[in-house]
Amino acid sequence: MASHLDLEEQEQLEQLKAFWKRYGNLITWLLTLILLAFAGWTGWQYWQREQAVKAATMYDELDRAVKAGDAEKAGRVMADLKERFPRTTYAAQAALLAAKVQLDKEQADAARASLSWAAENAVESEYRDIARLRLAGLQADAKQYDEAAKTLDGVKGVEFSALVADRRGDLALLTGKPDQAKAEYQKAFAAMEPKLDYRRVIEAKLASLGVAAPDEAASAPKGAKQ
Repeated sequence: MASHLDLEEQEQLEQLKAFWKRYGNLITWLLTLILLAFAGWTGWQYWQREQAVKAATMYDELDRAVKAGDAEKAGRVMADLKERFPRTTYAAQAALLAAKVQLDKEQADAARASLSWAAENAVESEYRDIARLRLAGLQADAKQYDEAAKTLDGVKGVEFSALVADRRGDLALLTGKPDQAKAEYQKAFAAMEPKLDYRRVIEAKLASLGVAAPDEAASAPKGAKQ
């Protein structure tokens, strides 16, 4: 037969009952909310993984279309991908890839549309900036100079500053502003890593305007004609 509780144990039990009577409902609700939050987080993670897997499958399909030179199929897959999985990295990558094959097939309007979508909707800022740089080039080719300048204004990544200056130099040259073009090309040349081959392209642009590249100008003998 169980022994009777002593006075100290009875007092502790009464305190526990009083505590639970006062705070029991609150504790129960807090535990319920914690469990619901955990279940929701777990479900969200699972949904995210499922979305990524499906988007990756569609991206692979688009990649095969691009390698086959099928711009029409690439455009269809990209449209489906951006509609179903717009917040995935694959959607932005697909837009850039689709724009490339569309341009190769002389579908400039479609390419601009693909890049415009990526410039506005890509989740990662890097992809938005890449899309804007490429879009500005296509807009310049279409003589949409004001639109191209506005597109370049949207490029915020410091790592793209040299390419932005290069694009601005092209725009200045196309709109009859050679002095501004020189300044932008010089800025681009100075900002670009020396080891990059594209630096030679900017050097050639400067040379075509009768200007030596900044580092060459600095090393030229005094009195040498620039």
